[in-house]
Amino acid sequence: MHSAVNGRTLAEVVGDIKEEIKEFTQTRFQLLKAESQQKWALLKIAALLAAVAVVLLATAYVLLTMGLVAVIAAVFTSNPYRWVFGFFGIAILWAMLGGIAAYFAKRELALKGIVPRRTFAVLKGDKVWLQREAKDHL
Repeated sequence: MHSAVNGRTLAEVVGDIKEEIKEFTQTRFQLLKAESQQKWALLKIAALLAAVAVVLLATAYVLLTMGLVAVIAAVFTSNPYRWVFGFFGIAILWAMLGGIAAYFAKRELALKGIVPRRTFAVLKGDKVWLQREAKDHL
């Protein structure tokens, strides 16, 4: 191998580059892993609370729905279709409220998301830096 101007061989320079790439990759992987672990811990707690909420809200929903249907049926006492009106009326109400809730849920996920943004921002910056360095050395 021929020596470079600074006294290092090509093999040494390639070895240094290889080591720097290895350290670079390990650092980025550790960043991604740490951020993912933070998000996972948050998601586990949220999932547990969501499960409890679903059970309690489902029970309340069934009881409330039956009560509201009975109220509407009581208003139409002389009509033989009073229970049909009650069920359809409450179904329309729940459909409208569900649509509003779905809109807000979609909006929240779009605003916050669960993607590790910091890691991707660092990697994007690294990509730009590497492109600039490659361009400068060519």
